[in-house]
Amino acid sequence: MNSRALQTGRSRRWLLSRGTAVAVAAIGANALLAERATALPAVDMEMVLLAAQVDPPKADTGLTPGASAHVLEVERALNAKGLLASSAVDGHYGTSTVSAYAAWQRSLGYSGLDANGYPGPTSLTSLGSGRFTVTRPVSTGSRSSSYGGARVNARTRDMLAAADGMLSWSLALDQGSYSTTDPTSAGTHDGGGVVDITATNLTTTQRWETVRALRTVGFAAWLRTPSQGSWPYHIHAAAVSDTDLATPAANQIHDYYFGKNGLANHAADDTPTAYRTAFTWWEKYSRG
Repeated sequence: MNSRALQTGRSRRWLLSRGTAVAVAAIGANALLAERATALPAVDMEMVLLAAQVDPPKADTGLTPGASAHVLEVERALNAKGLLASSAVDGHYGTSTVSAYAAWQRSLGYSGLDANGYPGPTSLTSLGSGRFTVTRPVSTGSRSSSYGGARVNARTRDMLAAADGMLSWSLALDQGSYSTTDPTSAGTHDGGGVVDITATNLTTTQRWETVRALRTVGFAAWLRTPSQGSWPYHIHAAAVSDTDLATPAANQIHDYYFGKNGLANHAADDTPTAYRTAFTWWEKYSRG
């Protein structure tokens, strides 16, 4: 073999080996990118919603057990968007975080209940792009569903049906959601997830059993009596972790979580011990 042929052969072998090295490097880079993508932290939407409704009325920056790590990821993303001060990135979903998240929702073109500061699955997924993944998403479904002739969202409808199935009498709604017609409701029905159930014709035991059934499926529910206000006997129920809750209703979730009555006086819950249940929400109940 002459020197030129030898040199040509060596050049080809060098090019082949270099091509192999480049290919290996590319494969390694792609694997690294894939690893980074799968290594994104997971944000549990159920826990973020719980904190968003439990944390704001707190007098301090106490953390909601099981939620703070997920809230931190949301707050870091809001901070990166320039919507939340670094000092408020603390795992406590307080009023500053509610306001910052509402600003994020408005930046996506949302308004009204869709910009209430409580994460929806679409806005949360968008916020987490490149930063975190969303697990256990919560959706209210259609806002034009109904139950017993009263307007509710699909999630609330399903919750009412499940509670109704536990009772030997039927739930009759006195007021549904997305309603501003009753001034005694103090704005709690302005959004979704809130209903009033007629209790005038129920016995005392039936009233309390209805409260227990509603709580079992994930409502913050209380028996309201004429002695508490200018209203007849009824049961007020607000769905825990409903993304459409008006702020006054979300504050009632806070009260319920801490064993209070959900009224303006924030007194202790007067529900008899036999009719109380462990704090839960619809998705958690559905999982069994």
